[in-house]
Amino acid sequence: MSESIGVLGGGSWGTALSILLAKKGVEVDLWVRNEEKASQMSEARENIQYLPGVILPNNINITSSIDKTIKNKDILLLAVPTQAVRNTIEKIKDDIKPGQIIVNVAKGIEVDTLYRISEIVEELIPNSKYAVLSGPSHAEEVAKDIPTAIVVASKYEDVGLYVQEFFMTPKFRVYTNEDVIGVELGGALKNVIALGAGISDGLGYGDNTKAALMNRGIIEIARLGEKMGANSMTFAGLSGIGDLIVTCTSMHSRNRRAGIKIGEGHSMEEASSIVGMVVEGIKTSKSAYNLAKKLDVEMPIVNAIYGVLYKGKDVKNSVINLMLRDKTHEVEM
Repeated sequence: MSESIGVLGGGSWGTALSILLAKKGVEVDLWVRNEEKASQMSEARENIQYLPGVILPNNINITSSIDKTIKNKDILLLAVPTQAVRNTIEKIKDDIKPGQIIVNVAKGIEVDTLYRISEIVEELIPNSKYAVLSGPSHAEEVAKDIPTAIVVASKYEDVGLYVQEFFMTPKFRVYTNEDVIGVELGGALKNVIALGAGISDGLGYGDNTKAALMNRGIIEIARLGEKMGANSMTFAGLSGIGDLIVTCTSMHSRNRRAGIKIGEGHSMEEASSIVGMVVEGIKTSKSAYNLAKKLDVEMPIVNAIYGVLYKGKDVKNSVINLMLRDKTHEVEM
């Protein structure tokens, strides 16, 4: 392939997708904000902090220059944490060329504005060629060529098809979807439910509890999504149930691991420190709670997790309160 890409963010996911594309023959410029870390990665040909033991192909150029990363690229990949997206876009917005495609892989909702990533990009770069790539995809597995399926969503059909072809490999299957709202919300809110799944594990609860949490969690996600204009069927797909399953059940999941520590009695700050990576679900819990209030959507699991994280609510009592809510019909939305 002759295409090129600028990857903004040298965490686990940005690095894993850089490796995937480099193996496909794409020229990759990978922006790492910290100059010392960029030099270390370039010399060692390894992201020791996030993907130890995985070699970085020679056609990945690691740089701390954001200007070099975005210049003359077919695609720009946003792989920074959600709360850093606005600042990153501010740095590059004046240099975006018409037709450059922006692909986002962050999974969250901006706390201050309650914006999805697409809304941040649209505000700062109106009419940009935007797509979101989401689904059940741990970076640790993608970097090792373990078969994975994800979805790309864009309101522009040609952009979705181009991104699908750009990222598709025999080990990385990409589906298309036009429901940007649903795909973004599924990817963001599953992190909140995964925190809850981890808390359940940390409390010593079993499979029954986690299955109930996951099932009722996707109901809440779909309820909010439909209120915001998403297609309810999206939440039955890869960016909904698919991503929820992998994030709630795997120890690769930083949100689940943080939840386990919280269930064991650690504060959310201590849990984040132990995990050692950005735990998107912590900030997204606040965003989801405020969105639900703003739109008058019932989200009892999200409310309970928010209460534990930000209001000092007792974890075990929160579970009991969830179980003892008013009786209702299962399929009542």
